[in-house]
Amino acid sequence: MTLILLAARKRRQVCWRPCGHALAAFPTVPEFPALSKTAAPRPQPNENHLLINAYTTHPQSPLLAVTRRIADSGCNLVDTRLATVGRDVSVTALVTGSWDAVAKLETMLTKLEREEGLKLVWYRTGPKPLQSSLLPYVVEVIAADKPGILFQLADFFDHQGITIESLHCSRYRAMQTGADMFSAQLTIGVPADMHIAALRDDFLEFCDHLNLDAIMDPMKY
Repeated sequence: MTLILLAARKRRQVCWRPCGHALAAFPTVPEFPALSKTAAPRPQPNENHLLINAYTTHPQSPLLAVTRRIADSGCNLVDTRLATVGRDVSVTALVTGSWDAVAKLETMLTKLEREEGLKLVWYRTGPKPLQSSLLPYVVEVIAADKPGILFQLADFFDHQGITIESLHCSRYRAMQTGADMFSAQLTIGVPADMHIAALRDDFLEFCDHLNLDAIMDPMKY
């Protein structure tokens, strides 16, 4: 069988065909360059987060001891809260830093808990996700104290799909009458697509049913 040498189009490759077939020039399949394997981007050096909770008995405060260790470790504070509840003082701090700095802080907190007798809880976490679809509103409630008020408030907002971002509530005795009173201030996140007037009507009806004096206004700052 006679073989005819055909020059492949576009490339200098040699192709052999039997002479009995019709001759046709045909291109070879082009070779695509191999895809480069791009390395995954490294996390930012300050993307390591640690949440710390510290507790002491009043008049002592864990604030000085905890913030000193945070500064010495090279970490930065993102958010900090201090509260006195009953006879106890609590500090909650969210810190960020490099992996080495956060690991160093964890070692320092272990030593602090052992040597100074503080009650400490900490764990690795992450940044708070953006919530641009939530509108901040402030809710204030005052009523004669009775069991279950806070639970019923939380249950109402949970059924509405509304998050409670912050909360402070207390029980006190009215100066004028001596009656036991309940007071609560809440910051809530209302979904942007929720009908505010309907929500306010439902909330006021809920408060009337429980005999609560309450307001709900947009946060102005």
